[in-house]
Amino acid sequence: MKEITEQMQNLRSKATELFIREEWKDSIEAYSNFITLSTQHQTPSDPDQLQKLHKSLCIAFCNRAEARFKLGYLHCALQDCEHALKIDGTHFKTLLCKGKILLNLNRYPLALECFRIALVDSQAGGNSEMLNGYVEKCKKFEFLSRTGSIDLSDWVATGFQGKAPELAEHIGAIQIRKSEISGRGMFATKNIDAGSLILVTKAIAMERSILGGKDLSEDAQLVMWKNFIDKVVDFIRKCPKTRDLIGKLSSGEDEEGLEVPDIDIFRPESLENMESNEEIDMGKLFAILDVNSLTEDAVSANVLRKNNDCYGVGLWLLPSFINHSCSPNARRLHVGDYLIVHASKDLKAGEEITLSYFDPLCPLHKRREMSMTWGIHCKCKRCMFEEEMFLKQEIKEIEIGLERGMECGGVVYKLEEHMKRWNVRGKGKAYLRASFWSAYSEAYRSDRCMKRWGRRIPAFDALIDSIIDVVGGDHRLLKILMEELKKNGGGFVEMEKALKLAREVYGKVVKKKAMRTLLELCISA
Repeated sequence: MKEITEQMQNLRSKATELFIREEWKDSIEAYSNFITLSTQHQTPSDPDQLQKLHKSLCIAFCNRAEARFKLGYLHCALQDCEHALKIDGTHFKTLLCKGKILLNLNRYPLALECFRIALVDSQAGGNSEMLNGYVEKCKKFEFLSRTGSIDLSDWVATGFQGKAPELAEHIGAIQIRKSEISGRGMFATKNIDAGSLILVTKAIAMERSILGGKDLSEDAQLVMWKNFIDKVVDFIRKCPKTRDLIGKLSSGEDEEGLEVPDIDIFRPESLENMESNEEIDMGKLFAILDVNSLTEDAVSANVLRKNNDCYGVGLWLLPSFINHSCSPNARRLHVGDYLIVHASKDLKAGEEITLSYFDPLCPLHKRREMSMTWGIHCKCKRCMFEEEMFLKQEIKEIEIGLERGMECGGVVYKLEEHMKRWNVRGKGKAYLRASFWSAYSEAYRSDRCMKRWGRRIPAFDALIDSIIDVVGGDHRLLKILMEELKKNGGGFVEMEKALKLAREVYGKVVKKKAMRTLLELCISA
């Protein structure tokens, strides 16, 4: 027994030394050996000895939790905290560690409870400022998570100086259902105003590369992709829940036969499959990442950061359920590793939420070419309408004219006259205007074109409103609107219209004054 006691003391001393040196992996192993030996071989009858053993075990579980937390094994670390608190329910260091873990797991109310209990401990005196900081952070994040009310105004006002703000996870009024577009989709469960946030979620993993003014070489892309996969694998090895959630994403096969998951399993408080130890199916994982990974430079995305000469790829879980449409009603905004999905048009309850996987402001044949790279065949109302319209000889002649350098003002005039003759109205007219956006934008930007054709083609405001109606907020529409404002010195009404469109492009993430700054940083520049 004496030998075992000495062995335990040596293990505890070794573990503590490794922990102090921040050799986390080795300290975890040493604490594990100490815990195993203590629980298997020591049952002292002396109450004082038993109390000392319990104290040593509590510290061992707490320190192992801290080490596991440092390495990213959050769920294992949380279990260690529970073991420690079973021994001493008010252990200050364990409460602090548990609170930090829960905060990282986005379980804000439980984290808040830990920090509040720790505050009443006698040891809290010298740490009260830190603990109060955590308490306020939990309160703020709980509110943001519940309401989706994000305000990036201060960060935008500084021109994106410093690190991107840390955001709270938010799941809005949405559900996952079978989709008429493809497989499963995401649907609004209540009316959502344009600009309102639908989702705020952090990437499972991200990899970025500096472009340096050039496109990434094939070799650089392969290295980037390998690094990204390695990060995903590392994350899911540490978090069984995330591995199981990734397994519910599409791998590109049997879309119609896939299970429709309950949205609640993606909430931070869900504890489903926490103990699963299944091996990772790397073939399936590669297929899932190939189908669901998103890049920051997509046409449906905006990125807020100081350095735009950067390219990133990442995996976000819930956004992976959002299907494509050539007439989208949502956009995404990237802030650091967080992805914000917001409505770019007013949404009705029961309406499917869609993003544009490729450029909605280009003709049907180009969208068809781009859809091939995604492995999809879009059957949205716009594509079905344009399939018929693009068979017309007049449309073919317009496309040929554009290829041969025909004046854009003349192209716009011809298309508008044909639409009148064909009695194309409303959304049909807007679809074709969006498809020939390059001609329209060039014509309206040219003083020479407008001098010749201005009285015979639609008013600028009517054109913009028409296209917004079918593609939602788009940064290119916002850009040309701001150019028009600067050129003609628009007043209050015109500026309010621009700010409304800006909220549809970027979402309701800043106050009005900061939105003006954002327009200067991202649009006018």
